[in-house]
Amino acid sequence: MSTKTSVHLGSYRFCVDEALQKLKADRIMARIWAKDHTLWKESCEGIGNRLNWLEAPQNMEEKIASIRPLAKEITAEGYTHAVLLGMGGSSLAAEVFLKTFGVKDGCPNLLILDSIDPAAIKDCERALDFSKTLFIVSSKSGTTIETISLLKYFYHRTIDTLGRNQAGRHFVAITDSQSPLSAIANNYHFRATFYGDPNIGGRYSALAYFGLLPAVIIGVDMEPFVESARSMMEQECLQINNSAYLSEGARLGTILGTMALQGRDKATFLLSPRIASFGLWLEQMIAESTGKEGRGILPVVSEHWSSPDRYGNDRLFIFIGLRGNEQMIKHQSIAAGRAGHPVIVIILHDLYALGGQFFLWEMATSVAGYWLRVNPFDQPDVELSKKLVRQMLTTCRGEMSLPSDFSCAGSETLKIDNDMDTIKSKLGSFLRGAKPGAYIGLHAYIRQTGETDELFRRLRGVLRDQLGLAATVGYGPRFLHSTGQLHKGDSGNGLFIQLTADDPEDISIPDEMDTRRSSISFGALKARQADGDRLALIHAGRRVIRLYLGGDALGALNRLVSSLEKD
Repeated sequence: MSTKTSVHLGSYRFCVDEALQKLKADRIMARIWAKDHTLWKESCEGIGNRLNWLEAPQNMEEKIASIRPLAKEITAEGYTHAVLLGMGGSSLAAEVFLKTFGVKDGCPNLLILDSIDPAAIKDCERALDFSKTLFIVSSKSGTTIETISLLKYFYHRTIDTLGRNQAGRHFVAITDSQSPLSAIANNYHFRATFYGDPNIGGRYSALAYFGLLPAVIIGVDMEPFVESARSMMEQECLQINNSAYLSEGARLGTILGTMALQGRDKATFLLSPRIASFGLWLEQMIAESTGKEGRGILPVVSEHWSSPDRYGNDRLFIFIGLRGNEQMIKHQSIAAGRAGHPVIVIILHDLYALGGQFFLWEMATSVAGYWLRVNPFDQPDVELSKKLVRQMLTTCRGEMSLPSDFSCAGSETLKIDNDMDTIKSKLGSFLRGAKPGAYIGLHAYIRQTGETDELFRRLRGVLRDQLGLAATVGYGPRFLHSTGQLHKGDSGNGLFIQLTADDPEDISIPDEMDTRRSSISFGALKARQADGDRLALIHAGRRVIRLYLGGDALGALNRLVSSLEKD
């Protein structure tokens, strides 16, 4: 076994055991493997064509073999960098591979650009020699506005260096067949196009091309990873013909779903530092899959550990660690259990056990969706933000003001200036409106850096310790492809603090692949997405406040956090 799992549920054990007995009696796991869509909804729409992830581990070797020629080519041709342009399910698994395993000597360094922040784009660009860079354009639908905008920009920058005849050879695409991106790849002579399985949803694609291609490019040893994923799949399959057997996915999914129904709907993940990036993948998998129809599980990741009495009684703690650092996890998990919190501990034998964990949590999330009576394979509320952004781009393209028929009534904007007492007073009034079971979502439409990460870590700690509320953070617009669905689709207990700032520099987005004419910049698009998401939250009945950080985002955020820490 590549993992060891222990569970301590305290007073919740009876209700979980009762749910597990029902799961066995109703043959729920066998029905999942039979792809019975009625487990989640009567209609097959959006489910029947999203279940091929169940067989993904057994198809991994074939997909890896089809990627290797590309990896050998670009290494032989002296490519030094690969840049992944993608959002959400198209980038998060690749980030896990990169941050967990690193880049093998001789392989191209991988940069992941899942941001349209102008400064982030410039940082990436400055690191590149375009003559030795491969761009991996990753979008299942082939229409993701951030990804296509980045593609158009970097395609023209590549033309500037290499000329139009050579530019296409520096791009590959991962997408569904017949998508608009597929047509672009063909028309502009991309080096290669890899077609995803149309019957696997984006966030369930970690073990398909969207996750595997970047892993092969950076030289990850895929054999033990594939073996781990296949072994987990086989263990999960055992329940099909053995009614007495309960798979790990069945147990985890039932605990997640049952705890959420009992009010423990803040699944708090604490991971060993080496595998911390896996938490971001888990965040999207659980949030986007379960947060809909007034229900949901909020994944809390990258939160600094504190005394267990600082946490509310809405937490389920899940510790995932590597063998060798169990002592710290043991100390923390015992403390959480003694404080009355339900606890799950998973110890991985080695890094390659993550292959099995990808499949395990896909299964567990699907089971949790069954208990919550939601379709874990769609994301209906994500479309509202996209629709509002598209309308803004149509009606006020290039302008910074909202169309007159859009209203942000009830959502105040506070400018972070020297009058910090007023800011704290108004922010305090906003947060005091929290309902039981509430949480705080920090939506940061600013450049992500190590300094901002640390400031948000401190801010989350202050909010938790002073209010007893879970606080999460997401950088916009990338979080819209991760937790955005949950924020609009769950029970409505979220309080959202949106942070915006001026961009010191901006970059124009070419309107098309074959023209440099531009109607909008990356900074303006980011602003439109912040506006669109604020409106979508308001229309969904959520409470939102905006903090405007001005031209010095880092300085203003530091002043805010330091002031709050003094209270």
